[in-house]
Amino acid sequence: MKSAALSLASVLALSLAACGSADQSAPEAVATTEAVSDYAFLDDASRTDDDRAADALRKPADMLEFAGLTSGQTVFEMLPGGGYFTRIFALATGPDGKVVLYAPDEMADKPWKPIEGAEKLAAEIGDPRITATHFPVAGPVPEAMAGTFDLVWTSRNYHDFHNLLDFDPATYNAMVMDLLKPGGTYIVLDHSAPVGSGASATDTTHRIDGEFVKAEIEKAGFEFVSESDVLANPDDTRDVNVYDEAIKGQTDQFVLKFRKPA
Repeated sequence: MKSAALSLASVLALSLAACGSADQSAPEAVATTEAVSDYAFLDDASRTDDDRAADALRKPADMLEFAGLTSGQTVFEMLPGGGYFTRIFALATGPDGKVVLYAPDEMADKPWKPIEGAEKLAAEIGDPRITATHFPVAGPVPEAMAGTFDLVWTSRNYHDFHNLLDFDPATYNAMVMDLLKPGGTYIVLDHSAPVGSGASATDTTHRIDGEFVKAEIEKAGFEFVSESDVLANPDDTRDVNVYDEAIKGQTDQFVLKFRKPA
């Protein structure tokens, strides 16, 4: 069946000079266009072999359905890493969508250079709808971005907010609140730590307790919507370092969905 989604190479060249109107007095409501239902774009030629190979474990169609991503929406991706989800978002949001890759100014001195990494990823994709940005988590959020995003996505890095990065989770969650449109969606997925362990394993096994994260984000004013077990692995004891070859890529992971109050 011919895919209804356009490849990255054929997407219309749309400008991303501003992620939203400078007039923030009346925030735009979350887009209500038809939800993504045809995942044929996951076979798009623009996707790398490595990304395709990772699909079996990362379950992109299930993740997109859970997030409720719709064509034409705007996505803000925190620390995109190698761009696995970035390339999927670019296809899923269609020619009218936008994806912004973000690395905080507070990480400018990190040896792995996340700011430069996000900029390089955007350049490699070569789509004007996909851009990289950086500014302090501590704020303020750039006026042109405030209240303009339908989805903020944080994948496998929330635990680092408790030990590795030079800002605290409360500050990050406040930034997310400022970025989202009223009713916008906030997705957090990360490696599961034992229930009741809180953030105690974040700098040892690189895991965090999902219930702890849920409470932390609700405290920031978000409404909890639901949790997905699509990335669950009951065989993971949750006490092994996520980089251990015995479990790497197959950890038990929680996926939480929150909403900014309308």
